[in-house]
Amino acid sequence: MDARFVGITELVKAPSVAVVVDVMRAFTVAAWAFAQGAEKIVLAESLDDALAIKARHPDRVALKDGPPAPGFDMVNSPGLLRSVDLGGRTVVQKTTAGTVGALAVKEASLVLCASFVVAEATARLLRTRKSDSVTFVVTGDDGQADEDLACAQYIARRATEAGTDAAEFLRRAVESRAAAELAEGVRQGVHPYDLALCLELDRFPFAMVAALEDSLMVLRPCAVPSPADDASI
Repeated sequence: MDARFVGITELVKAPSVAVVVDVMRAFTVAAWAFAQGAEKIVLAESLDDALAIKARHPDRVALKDGPPAPGFDMVNSPGLLRSVDLGGRTVVQKTTAGTVGALAVKEASLVLCASFVVAEATARLLRTRKSDSVTFVVTGDDGQADEDLACAQYIARRATEAGTDAAEFLRRAVESRAAAELAEGVRQGVHPYDLALCLELDRFPFAMVAALEDSLMVLRPCAVPSPADDASI
């Protein structure tokens, strides 16, 4: 598999297959939302768009980065989200980096959104699809976020070498600037367990696939074959 790692601003044209990585915290939050029963997640273009969608569909759960704000139900925190029952609900998510990255590749034939909590399932889906060329979008810190790059590189390795150990990749994530900001309370809208939850490897057995639905980019969980069914393992 030919793996390419780029920042959002380096995207010139839509790749065929894109894996958009945001470890801290957009796509850790998204995975937790699905684990808590959410049916789908609408990735909003802007805060105003998120609020407009919420206004049209008051039953939807809108969340954003940073501190609480009028019109939004929650903030982008896995620690806070994990105690919320989202059974059958639609979430509207707008974040600084993750949702921006997914929208930047919305014309790709396959868009996966990923973090460490769904790393193996994402790699397994790439193996199942036999993707020859994959563009990994490193969303954080203008493409320089080492926690996102480490996760992207780990998924790329796991997609071709099932025995790859995660320890070194997780170490890089732990030592990243984003991890320090979460641990030190620099970011707003943070739960004390957010960092640990973002570094929880393969917590969930599903991948997350984003696709255009009625002009909106919608993220849904995707079941993948179990390791026992994967001939490459």
